[in-house]
Amino acid sequence: MNITEIRPGIRYVGVNDRTTTRFEALWPLPAGVSYNAYLVVGEQVALIDTVESHFGDRLFENIRREIGDRPVDYLVINHMEPDHSSSIAALRRLYPSMRIVGNAKTLQMVEGFYGLADHTLTVADGDVLDLGGLTLRFHLTPMVHWPETMVTWCPERRVLFSGDAFGTFGALDGGITDSELDPDRYWDEMRRYYAAIVGKYGAPVQKALSKLAGLPIETICPTHGPVWQREAARVVDLYDRMSRYEGEPGVVVAYGSMYGNTERAAERIARTLAAEGVGPIRVYNLSYAEPSEVLRDIFRFDTLVVGGPTYNGALFPPVRQLLDLIAARGIPRRRFAWFGSFTWAGASARLLGEFAGQMKWECVCEAVEMKQGATDDDCRRCDALARALAAHIKQAAR
Repeated sequence: MNITEIRPGIRYVGVNDRTTTRFEALWPLPAGVSYNAYLVVGEQVALIDTVESHFGDRLFENIRREIGDRPVDYLVINHMEPDHSSSIAALRRLYPSMRIVGNAKTLQMVEGFYGLADHTLTVADGDVLDLGGLTLRFHLTPMVHWPETMVTWCPERRVLFSGDAFGTFGALDGGITDSELDPDRYWDEMRRYYAAIVGKYGAPVQKALSKLAGLPIETICPTHGPVWQREAARVVDLYDRMSRYEGEPGVVVAYGSMYGNTERAAERIARTLAAEGVGPIRVYNLSYAEPSEVLRDIFRFDTLVVGGPTYNGALFPPVRQLLDLIAARGIPRRRFAWFGSFTWAGASARLLGEFAGQMKWECVCEAVEMKQGATDDDCRRCDALARALAAHIKQAAR
């Protein structure tokens, strides 16, 4: 058996990257990342997407291993971000007669990034490319997560080449499909990937899911992470819930603290919530926590508690950063509580309340504002906040 064959005529030729430390120079990659590319082999050969240019030689070796001296007749570009497109120019030199297939926005970017404007084929939504024995149909999915994004459907094999949609962080550990890998290690990384990369674009993702709803998908081939077969329906359901910003029961407590007073309040609130039977609970010190992990859990859970000190008349910078990341993604419909602290002029509690109003979040209890040290009375007020929040959560669950 060909270990790279996903379905008859469809072969994996991607690579693992276990050396890059930050995706987009922003998001940590503790378990690496894969750049997935696929050959579709009929009477003619199409390559779907390429890999980051540092790994181009491995891609070319993989292609030659699969098809020998046969040419690549078409390069289908689902997504132009350079981690998937920066090998295009080298691939064209290797296969000079290869036609580059993309929609109008894609091909403008190909010329803009790589100076290639000839031997192209412009496709529109619903167009079909016949490879002889296998066909590819193109569906435009703009702003998932760039304006040119599209997906490619192979009806004969019921395979969807989905671009960045349904992708995850994390290199592939030995296998390629979810039946060869441990899929459980990828779910949190899919949530983190979505929150960091795609999370701003919930409405376009919903439009894309509606467009693709009638396809009898059996295999999903994304550009990052496992090929989904056994868990394909679960993957689509997870994307549907995340793109609707649908939170499941749970609480994120996120705080900043310079000298421990705000931290004491955060821990007290979390402990009282747990004592009231609320959970799961995730607590993050924003001066140390990885922002994409905090975002992942804010996307996942329906309740958020944020606290921080006043800093130069404004919010403590790590708290401000989190709010900016949330606002950029427009996360709606969260249940919210907050607390703040100050030494001589309070601002953080007011600013957190104003932010909740801007987001149109549900504010269910009175904020706690502490002056200077966290006193026993302040701790009692934190207990009251947590009990009021817990009561609201329980009432909403009935």
